[in-house]
Amino acid sequence: MEKITVTKQAVKKLRAGYPLLVKEDLTLDIEEDRFVQFFDGQQHFLGTGYLSKQNKGVGWLLTADNIKIDHHFYVEKFVAARSLRATFFQDELTTAFRLFNGEGDGIGGVTVDFYAGYAVFSWYNAFIFAQKKAILSAFKVVFPEIIGIYEKIRFVSTDKNSVSKESSFVSGKEASEPLLVKENGVMYATYLNEGLMTGIFLDQKNVRAELVNGLAAGKTLLNMFSYTGAFSVAAAFGGSAQTTSVDLAKRSLEKTREQFLVNGIEPETQKIYVMDVFGYFNYAKKKQLSYDVIVLDPPSFARNGKKTFSVAKNYGELVASSVEILATNGLLIASTNAANVTDKKFRQMVEQALKNKGVSFTIFQEEKLPSDFHVAKEFPEGNYLKVLFINIKK
Repeated sequence: MEKITVTKQAVKKLRAGYPLLVKEDLTLDIEEDRFVQFFDGQQHFLGTGYLSKQNKGVGWLLTADNIKIDHHFYVEKFVAARSLRATFFQDELTTAFRLFNGEGDGIGGVTVDFYAGYAVFSWYNAFIFAQKKAILSAFKVVFPEIIGIYEKIRFVSTDKNSVSKESSFVSGKEASEPLLVKENGVMYATYLNEGLMTGIFLDQKNVRAELVNGLAAGKTLLNMFSYTGAFSVAAAFGGSAQTTSVDLAKRSLEKTREQFLVNGIEPETQKIYVMDVFGYFNYAKKKQLSYDVIVLDPPSFARNGKKTFSVAKNYGELVASSVEILATNGLLIASTNAANVTDKKFRQMVEQALKNKGVSFTIFQEEKLPSDFHVAKEFPEGNYLKVLFINIKK
């Protein structure tokens, strides 16, 4: 295993257990895609990990111990992860959740999600993907009941021979299409081998739970950037008077209809629009429509023709547009998973937009990642989800 020396700043981080390595932490340009041992300038051992470029950083610290990263190591990590999620396996109302959350469970670069007996691996860099055989072998020891395994390739491969598809069936028995899963008693239609997404974002479990439990009961709800309409279905299940789902993707119409149907809700009783979100805001204003509850959960970055949207630059515009079609005493659920926007910055953007509109407001609840998305205390930015529940009076 190669020994490498890191910068003084990196020494401080690694000794504190901070797992992510960035390019500036390395003293030299070092060949990537390999296990390494980290040392300080006096050649004191700091830990064992690996180097491999990905969307964030160039590598991960895996352990402060001087050990080999092998089958036994992976088994230990999966055993600990399973133990943390024991209550989820016993919950008959929820059959989809995160089994293994990357660096939060001790192996940065790979996550595993559970869908009603099936496992979906997501690989975030080439080197951890190259350890697939050993990792899957350890996983099957700890989770022998898994029916089948799928994978998502979430990195750009330079070797076109080794990675051919972004989504693949790996082993075991293939899942039905759709595969119906439950969350808080609500059914969701998922597809484990349809690109990088499955039909539901599991990290929003707690927000959907609030809607299922009646947060929008008897109220109208507008779900912007609705994807497959999961927030809308949760709200309808929880007694919403009517939901309106808006998303630019053409597939959203069919997918959202399906989510209502699997819950015995006639799609015709709800409203589903395939159109640009800002275009819908304008449409709603012209038609003098208003909503009691508005959910804003945009992608971190999106492009529509020549127009671009990013949470960091444009989220305030969404908030301002929402206020204009919100009922006199309305509720805004403002959400983002943008890792480049801190909790403080997100709250400031939302609050400033509301102040600019001259409304009174109260942020009465905040949500972060649910407990199955286990976050390492040494890596708080791993808790990327930010959700604000805001009462607004106009």
